[in-house]
Amino acid sequence: MPVPQLKTLTAEDGTVFRDLDHDQRMAPFEDARLTPAERAEDLLGRLSPAEKVGLFFHDIIEVGPQGTLMEGDGAVARSSTRRLVLDKLINHVNVHALPSPRESAEWSNALQELAATTPHSIPVTVSTDPRHSFVENSGAAFAAGAMSAWPEPLGLAALDDPERVREFAEIARQEYVAVGIRSSLHPQIDLGTEPRWGRQFHTFGNDSSFVAEVAAAYIEGFQLDRGLGPTSVATMAKHFPGGGPQLDGEDAHFPYGREQVYPGGRFDDHLVPFRRALEAGTSALMPYYGMPIGLELDGEAVEEVGFGFNRQILTGLLREQLGFDGVICTDWGLVTGTTVFGRPLPARAWGVEHLDELDRLVKIIDAGADQLGGEARTELLQQAVDQGLISPERVDASVRRLLLVKFQLGLFDNPFVDPDVATEVIGREDFVRAGLRAQAESMVLLHNGTVDGVPTLPVTTPLAVYVEGVPAEEAARLGEVVTDPAEADVAVVRLPAPFDPRDDLFLEGFFHQGSLEYRPGLVARLRAIAAVAPLVIDANLERPAILTPFTEFAAAILTDVGASPAALVDVLSGTVAPQGRLPFEIPRSTAAVRASQSDVADDSQDPLFPHGAGLTYG
Repeated sequence: MPVPQLKTLTAEDGTVFRDLDHDQRMAPFEDARLTPAERAEDLLGRLSPAEKVGLFFHDIIEVGPQGTLMEGDGAVARSSTRRLVLDKLINHVNVHALPSPRESAEWSNALQELAATTPHSIPVTVSTDPRHSFVENSGAAFAAGAMSAWPEPLGLAALDDPERVREFAEIARQEYVAVGIRSSLHPQIDLGTEPRWGRQFHTFGNDSSFVAEVAAAYIEGFQLDRGLGPTSVATMAKHFPGGGPQLDGEDAHFPYGREQVYPGGRFDDHLVPFRRALEAGTSALMPYYGMPIGLELDGEAVEEVGFGFNRQILTGLLREQLGFDGVICTDWGLVTGTTVFGRPLPARAWGVEHLDELDRLVKIIDAGADQLGGEARTELLQQAVDQGLISPERVDASVRRLLLVKFQLGLFDNPFVDPDVATEVIGREDFVRAGLRAQAESMVLLHNGTVDGVPTLPVTTPLAVYVEGVPAEEAARLGEVVTDPAEADVAVVRLPAPFDPRDDLFLEGFFHQGSLEYRPGLVARLRAIAAVAPLVIDANLERPAILTPFTEFAAAILTDVGASPAALVDVLSGTVAPQGRLPFEIPRSTAAVRASQSDVADDSQDPLFPHGAGLTYG
């Protein structure tokens, strides 16, 4: 399918323009010679109340078969594409699963063609959660698929180099733009100060200064310049004012994880990356679900409601004290509860559960938010405006911000993409190589014992190898693969991160929460393997798992946060030397974790491995 042709007219002065309002004349907002701010201001005065209301919603969208527009309700999206774009006039959407690069580009073009039939042809801003991951989590991130595959953000942090993060961001930006994705619902720049928190693998660790520098590199790599442009992806840094210090590490997606606590009095530490993100010009910010407990700012108690409902945080702190005038978009589902895949998904109305849906929405807008993530309740906002609960001036303030970003991104002038370019750019060979190199180099070597005076790693000569969690065809690069550890010269076992399985609520099964300890039986079985062959453990560290038992018998301990089997074998064989450094400390015990303070980085007593630990070869 070819790229849709831009339908243009020529004004009396010879200027070529898109007739966005279908009246055969060039209005100021259609004049590309004006500034984005001038064009946004002109269009603001022309919009109907329904068009303004539609801009406030940032809902989920799904792609139909073979890149067509989805008709009817999807698995997660609650509305067909036409109902969303034409009936509700919603033009910010969060896309979930994508087909092939060509089909994805064709879908994006079909979506923009549909939007061009609305009264002012407001283009759709397509957003996404991270999608260069190894973990498929439909509530937080997507596996890379056809795109280049990289370590999780926590793995990138292990490289201890903001410029490597910039490299990732610049590559990811090109892959996003190729299929029409122009808004990233990331970076996640929370500090992972609570070891049990299940969202840590999307953070860049817990060092506020380092995370701040990474935030800037990430934002600059995606946005290219502070004013945005036609090849930029607008970033939405999250989760303001820092989502890491969760009580007992439970996640605020769920009712039992509502509370955010600051026993160490380190609220300001968690603000440091966000201050740097503002300096770097992030286009948008997203507050977290969590509600602060016992927090005071400037001597005043902060209301114990979720941050998306919290006027002291969004208007008092973010708008007035920090001077942010970009877009504030709530996290998903603060107003409306639903059921997905047979699992309940309650509204995350923490602290305001007693309010009805209309009053929740009003409180969010009054708090200072411009958009409601994961919602499509346009009728509620219109009701609030009609009843005088939200003023027209307040509506215009948000609409102005939202339109400005669309003009800055060049979407009004050309929202279409070339499917041939998408096919060439997505998963480009040099992009894939860069991602694979980052996977391997981000691995952290914590222990490397000797066998007969020779270091266990790297494996430089072919050996008999027993493996678990590594495909035999990859392991064969190390030597002969055997099925009995007793016949092996070395045993290699990959370990998933430990957690307590939960699956009562939607998304709960994707979030690894609870215990950081490995199962006793697993430890006993690995001890038995180590008794007959030198044991190399590769532990996934999406959270700082308790590795203490393995130090008693493992010949070598590697860790990763997103590395393919090929990357692991590159490290085991010495083709690539591990360069990673721990982006947090490894606690010695669960008791030490429980005694630590949730808002304080590296706060456990006598850690097993300190923050920054890591060996290499040679």
